[in-house]
Amino acid sequence: MTISQEMREKHGIREFDVAEFLIDEETISAYLTEVLKEGDQGEFLQALGDIARARGMTELSEKTGLGRESLYKTLSKDAKPRFDTIQKILAAFNIELVPTVKTS
Repeated sequence: MTISQEMREKHGIREFDVAEFLIDEETISAYLTEVLKEGDQGEFLQALGDIARARGMTELSEKTGLGRESLYKTLSKDAKPRFDTIQKILAAFNIELVPTVKTS
């Protein structure tokens, strides 16, 4: 079911934005962990984009030395960023990816 723009405005309905709920380190960690478990590369990049919007794209730009426009492109679902770019973004968020071995 699609809700018209008129109905959205009349009833104050907004699109769901996960970034609004990424309010602390624990929530961000749980969100990113789940995306890494269940998602693909595009979903991982979108999750980093959600975190960036929650934390502030300008702050991320300053910490990584990457331009805002470049970050938006890098964190889009169909992007193919270099691993060192992803490392810069993770470092700016103080996120460390730690490999673990699954036990069946």
